[in-house]
Amino acid sequence: MIAFVVAVFFLIITPGPGVLSTAGVGSGFGFRPGLNYVAGLFVGSNTVGLAVVTGFAALLFSIPGMRIALFSLSIAYLLYLAAKIAFAGSKISFIHSEKPPGFIGGLALQAINPKAYVVNTALFTGFPFMPQNLMLEAAIKFFLMNLIWIPTHLAWLWAGTALHRLDLSRARISRSTSQWQQPCCWSLQSQAGPPLPNPQPRFARTRSPGALLIHLMEAPRRSG
Repeated sequence: MIAFVVAVFFLIITPGPGVLSTAGVGSGFGFRPGLNYVAGLFVGSNTVGLAVVTGFAALLFSIPGMRIALFSLSIAYLLYLAAKIAFAGSKISFIHSEKPPGFIGGLALQAINPKAYVVNTALFTGFPFMPQNLMLEAAIKFFLMNLIWIPTHLAWLWAGTALHRLDLSRARISRSTSQWQQPCCWSLQSQAGPPLPNPQPRFARTRSPGALLIHLMEAPRRSG
């Protein structure tokens, strides 16, 4: 049983589609929306485990081309999730993404996740510790797996949420930059003193070219 627990820990904690997408949803949408996604992953993981235990997964993969189909679907869905997370909060109209993947998104990922089938097959077909009662052994394995699965995925979700809380948006950076620039401008103005008056030309007060011409014609008479 100890070997089973160690194997579960390292197989679940290693980065895969489930944990990486959990961190991505947390960083893109926050902790509370990420909980719905983790709940979908949880139900999907246990559903895949049941499919392995009952033999349905073996029947499914006996169909020619099923492995390639699931692998292709998983890659396409992971690319979709990556784009949805990357453009979360984007203001570009055709890639605007405000709705997180949610429960259905997590459930769909586990249904087509090749790692979920491989891990569950390795854990349930290997590491026997109660060969006299296989049903009880499977139930204990489900309990131990979920005992490790839940805190591990919540930790990845928290790590992604920590990045989300940094909130390094352009608007906030621009606001902080403007707030930093205003005191600098005020300090420079105070050091420079009052603004210098603009120099006025000699005949700047003349109202028209005609008045200026009359002034020039009367200048010799005044001097004489």
